[in-house]
Amino acid sequence: MAKDISRRTVVAGLAATGLVPAAALAAARGTLSNPKASARARSLYAYLNAVWGRHTLTGQQESMWGHGTRYELDYIQDLTGKQPAVLGLDYIDPPQRSGVNERAAAWYAGGGIPTICWHWGNPLVGPGYDNSKIYFNAYAALQDGTKENKALMSDLEDIAYYLGRLRDADVPVLWRPFHEFTGDWFWWGKCGPRVFKALWVKMYDYFTHEKGLDNLIWVLGYTKDASPDWFPGLAYVDIIGADNYVHDRGPMKDMYDRVHAITGDTLPITMHECGPIPDPGRLQASGAHWLWFLVWHTDFIRDGKTNPADWIKAVYASDWYLTRDELPDLKTYPA
Repeated sequence: MAKDISRRTVVAGLAATGLVPAAALAAARGTLSNPKASARARSLYAYLNAVWGRHTLTGQQESMWGHGTRYELDYIQDLTGKQPAVLGLDYIDPPQRSGVNERAAAWYAGGGIPTICWHWGNPLVGPGYDNSKIYFNAYAALQDGTKENKALMSDLEDIAYYLGRLRDADVPVLWRPFHEFTGDWFWWGKCGPRVFKALWVKMYDYFTHEKGLDNLIWVLGYTKDASPDWFPGLAYVDIIGADNYVHDRGPMKDMYDRVHAITGDTLPITMHECGPIPDPGRLQASGAHWLWFLVWHTDFIRDGKTNPADWIKAVYASDWYLTRDELPDLKTYPA
């Protein structure tokens, strides 16, 4: 119970004074928002907090079509002899969700860290990337009994089933829903910050308190336009991040600073998606201590231009970047 109080103390301090009490921040640092989090989720989160600011984890998003789910990973293995520490997966396609779970579980069993996002199609239209960009009345979806609410809850129940299968297998997940919410392209960002925050809290409460998904580590992924107006609160977030698809290898320090201004050193900060892999030397020198980077799939890693082969070899050999073989035993890491 003390863990829950520590997070809620921070929230109370924010609400009462507009400032974050130093003692409350110290209590919240390294503590998951869910006081009932599984032992393995707590171990993973303890490691992530320990490594943040000291190293950056390599990450790669998989593709599920065309060339198959090993398309990116086999390429990296052939070039470097290594695998990324973090594997990105997506619940975008309902028929492939069981396969996503199998790969997430296998990645964790092999010593890696799985992160799952969800390109959530408009609940009244159906799944798929194009449908995720169709306007959905999220305000109406928050009102019990509306058709929008029934569609929203049906989709949440479906995803909770798959995340529950991973919970039952004792697999912790970096859960990254509603990504790029400060953009105007996905339906969950089209109704403004107040509605978005309510959506986030609704999912959090449903998954955590009703479905008992104690294996989740909640990752809030802004676009480059990070703003406190969209922040749901420290009681509902474990990792905060941002993304921007630039054309250079810079550290994106300005984006890091915008995120850092929201939560300071309380929550680890991640580059939850990217194109070019940042230069590790420039990243270290700038103080942009991203917890991990996650290169997007297909051409972003294999076109020979965004991340040329020699560059991938160099960064995977960097002392600052950690690969899967360099991780400790995440199942027993002291929490």
